[in-house]
Amino acid sequence: MAAQSTGTEPTENADWVSRYADDVIAESERRAPGKPVVVASGLSPSGPIHLGNLREVMTPHLVADEIRRRGYTVRHLISWDDFDRYRKVPNGVPGTDASWADHIGKPLTSVPAPAGSAYPNWAEHFKAAMTEALGEMGVEFDGISQTAQYTSGTYREQILHAMKHRGDIDAILDQYRTKKAPPKKQQQKPLDEAELEAAEGSGAADEDDGSGGAGGYYPYKPFCGECGKDLTTVTSYDDGTTELSYTCTLDGFTETVRLSEFNRGKLVWKVDWPMRWAYEGVVFEPSGVDHSSPGSSFQVGGQIVGIFGGKQPIGPMYAFVGISGMAKMSSSKGGVPTPSDALQIMEPQILRWLYARRRPNQSFKIAFDQEIQRLYDEWDKLSAKVAEGSVLPADAAAYSRAVGTAAGELPRTERPLPYRTLASVADVTAGDTEQTLRILSELDPENPVTDLAPVRPRLDKAEAWITKYVPAESRTIVRTEPDAQALAALDDASRDSLRLLLEGLDEHWSLDGLTHLVYGVPKVQAGYPADAGPKELPPEIKTAQRTFFALLYDLLVGRDTGPRLPTLLLAVGADRVRKLLGA
Repeated sequence: MAAQSTGTEPTENADWVSRYADDVIAESERRAPGKPVVVASGLSPSGPIHLGNLREVMTPHLVADEIRRRGYTVRHLISWDDFDRYRKVPNGVPGTDASWADHIGKPLTSVPAPAGSAYPNWAEHFKAAMTEALGEMGVEFDGISQTAQYTSGTYREQILHAMKHRGDIDAILDQYRTKKAPPKKQQQKPLDEAELEAAEGSGAADEDDGSGGAGGYYPYKPFCGECGKDLTTVTSYDDGTTELSYTCTLDGFTETVRLSEFNRGKLVWKVDWPMRWAYEGVVFEPSGVDHSSPGSSFQVGGQIVGIFGGKQPIGPMYAFVGISGMAKMSSSKGGVPTPSDALQIMEPQILRWLYARRRPNQSFKIAFDQEIQRLYDEWDKLSAKVAEGSVLPADAAAYSRAVGTAAGELPRTERPLPYRTLASVADVTAGDTEQTLRILSELDPENPVTDLAPVRPRLDKAEAWITKYVPAESRTIVRTEPDAQALAALDDASRDSLRLLLEGLDEHWSLDGLTHLVYGVPKVQAGYPADAGPKELPPEIKTAQRTFFALLYDLLVGRDTGPRLPTLLLAVGADRVRKLLGA
């Protein structure tokens, strides 16, 4: 039986992290009493490591962190699969061109980094960005370079053992080679670009099982001594002398080496992964949907790991992570956003929260469009409930896992103003620091913002979102002069609504005050008090409010929509509002 958890936790136990922590602690005590708990992730730096891959890290990270909070010693291994073959040239990577295709088949650490990179090779270039993002998110891990492991001879014993037991490995794999895959379930909808990218897994799971040629089956693949690529076929192997011969199918190069001394090759993926489970004593490791089908590397690995004297880790299959707002992203990006991209527009706590609040088998989307404003509203409401003690236990757990780790809380924005307000201000001011401070100082006159430092880094994230992901046609440009023609064409009711607004500006010049004012003008015009609630008002008032708002947007920014009106009015300034509204 495979040791993989089904991930079908009862809905009443929404705190999936605690449940897995219980299981992992118990399993670790059974396997290696008193020793550090080992959890693992695998990442292939074959290109930009995207937000789908981040689930491969965040799932064990959150479990490991919960175990640390309980006082246990934990090792979270991230295996950098940088000795994997370079499979393709990713789209849209700056500093690359068609010539990088010449390196396909080489180890990732033997491929040149993109032009202009500060790093020595392709793998290090992409590892660096991910390492920096994980540091910002508070993810503690032990990184293991598979290039270093293989080329130093660390796995020598395991490789020789696999070659000695190649017949046993072949017999396990052969059970699946003859099986037909079950019919795929009908997709409810086509996969979006992010899901298609995520479906590729870490990049390591190319499902190569090492099927040999006429010389039999061999679970080891040398890199050619001539071209450096893995387009090789092992032709013979002697268990006694460990002499191995291979031929390169690309250039015809042949070589005979002693595997007891040779380090320029690796076990095929379906054997490599379970070998490492045994070598490292991994108790918990999640796997993507690409590993879940019969005959896939996780399923087969559950049998092969026994050849190395180990056990398969427990761990859930994790679902896709999608992206909203992809259409607005620059086509030069290629593929899908990375954690670094997300951290430009959202604080680490928010990104952690997205992974913590959903069980691994639940898919979710990360917003790069207007939805990020709603997400922040939801986060701020949760923060308020936590502060007042009215939060549900599962939500409190997800919040706690988002704001910090066993090592302490992550740096946070000292004065977290609403993200949508900051985005609106950044939109209207185009990032002008002096203007931004003026507007923010007027949001709450009783507790004014006098310095931008306390509202950072959230302010910086909102500015980055406006700059990078809001299309130019959706940006707000305030009129420089009144629209005389539109003002002259106003009917009496519209003129009266503008008069009521302008008369109340000074008295209501704050975010809350202007909110009360702009919603109140249509009520007063209809004969109701400005503070009348929804139950006291007829449905027509909402229509009148929408008409009034459209009028203000048209006169101020030349469109019928825009940032929230109270924020827009503060941003424009009282004198300029009066000018543009014909006072």
